[in-house]
Amino acid sequence: MREETGVSLEDVRRVAELANLELTAEEEPRMQRDLNAILGHIAQLNELDTEGVPAMAQVGEMLGGVAHDRGEMLRLDEVRPSLDRVQVMASAPDTDGRFFKVPKVIER
Repeated sequence: MREETGVSLEDVRRVAELANLELTAEEEPRMQRDLNAILGHIAQLNELDTEGVPAMAQVGEMLGGVAHDRGEMLRLDEVRPSLDRVQVMASAPDTDGRFFKVPKVIER
């Protein structure tokens, strides 16, 4: 998508194709307006001065083990043993021994 000209109808059609959406001719211009409005809001956010504001990548780091309003606590992020693959695959309806096999659900 070209930033200087906004989202074109070609861009809308390409995004719809990638998202496996079927837009009608009436929906395409509305989607174009909506996407341009979203990009406009993002441009406004990019104008904000965030100098000195620390990045917040993980909310869990802020909450770290403290009980919340409803009493739940976040678990520690630690390495634990995984499930045994042989046992898991034994209970699967269809497998090749290493991966689950599932029916195809999306046709293109």
